[in-house]
Amino acid sequence: MLTTIKSCATRTNREFLYKTIQRQISKTTTATNSDAITRQQKPELHETTTNNNKWIRTNRHNNNRALSTIQTKVKSKSPNIASKDESREFMAVFPDIVRDLTDAGRQTDIPEVNKRFAKLLHYTVPNGKKNRGLSVVTSYKMLEKPENLTPDNIRKAIILGWCVEMLQSGFLITDDFMDNAETRRGLPCWYKLDDVGKQVPNDLLLLLNGIFAILKKHFSNHHCYLPTMELFHDVTLKTVMGQSLDSLSLKDGRPNFEFFTMNKYNAIVKYKTAYYTFTLPMALAMYLADLYDPEMHRQAKTILMEMGLFFQIQDDFLDCFGDPEKTGKDCNDIREGKCTWLSVVALQRANPQQRKIMEEYYGRPDEEAVRIIRNLYEELSLPNTYAVYEEESFNIIRTHIQQISKGLPHKLFFKMVDRIYKREG
Repeated sequence: MLTTIKSCATRTNREFLYKTIQRQISKTTTATNSDAITRQQKPELHETTTNNNKWIRTNRHNNNRALSTIQTKVKSKSPNIASKDESREFMAVFPDIVRDLTDAGRQTDIPEVNKRFAKLLHYTVPNGKKNRGLSVVTSYKMLEKPENLTPDNIRKAIILGWCVEMLQSGFLITDDFMDNAETRRGLPCWYKLDDVGKQVPNDLLLLLNGIFAILKKHFSNHHCYLPTMELFHDVTLKTVMGQSLDSLSLKDGRPNFEFFTMNKYNAIVKYKTAYYTFTLPMALAMYLADLYDPEMHRQAKTILMEMGLFFQIQDDFLDCFGDPEKTGKDCNDIREGKCTWLSVVALQRANPQQRKIMEEYYGRPDEEAVRIIRNLYEELSLPNTYAVYEEESFNIIRTHIQQISKGLPHKLFFKMVDRIYKREG
């Protein structure tokens, strides 16, 4: 009886904590000057000059301390999703993927297209961190029965992983084209190459349809073929819808601040990032391991969508306050006028004068505009707010993982969240 009461009390406390943090971190309103995070953290902007100076000094100190904490490496808590041997094994299959799509013998009369397709694959697919693809393999190994972990089945997991990486590349080349981006992964964006340009939409179709050609070749007689096909179709549609929603945050080339609410931001993250980055790799691994229980998938999806939001808010923060050498980004979101966690919270906290600064400088590409917006973020104490969010959200996700009850290995989810916690890029 006492155990039951204690369990209920613990659950009640967790729920109270979760709701409190949600109110603090995700609070949204149509008012231009809302207390987006906590009323206690918001400066009293109409106090005396003495109090204002005190606030500025305290705020600067808190921001510096938060940035120092965030930038501290936590190597012991950030393991790679795969070992070096697993990464090499993964890469070893990529040439076979390219051959399957370009040397299959069915399009021998159009060698120019095969050559271009091979160049597209080599340039855009294998040069990133490959975490999404490797997640399929890692998850499968932890979900499958030991006796079924044969070389052939592991190779199938690797092939599915490369299908995810092809999907990722298709989204990235399109995103870069729409955003007029300059570089991706340290190289000129695909559309920037002399022989590409406006052919990007067709290249996207090559990558997407290449996925289904690979699936047909390697899985047409496998029990997971149909659900895997349906999953790729479903996630692709959801991600494209997320990209469409993201593009609506701009109007006539300028940020549409009426669109910058936390509800809209959460929807963008859910559709554009979380589905294909977190739920897709796990669901593919589960299908390959013959795990189709709907409740098992529901519990996994709940945790993974929380990780997706956590991951994207990190990404937004690192774009502005991270090390460009490690992130490959340098305030790109400010220059492009993106609807990000930082911009939404800034607009919620801003007084009329600060909102005018956002309206004048946010979405401008020049260095002075970037500096002004970054300083405004610090004035609004966003680094300190993010530090609190990161720690509390990490703890909430770990608590939810401990509540998984449908046979999914907790270790797998802990490994995933530990990998992104305190990441630097």
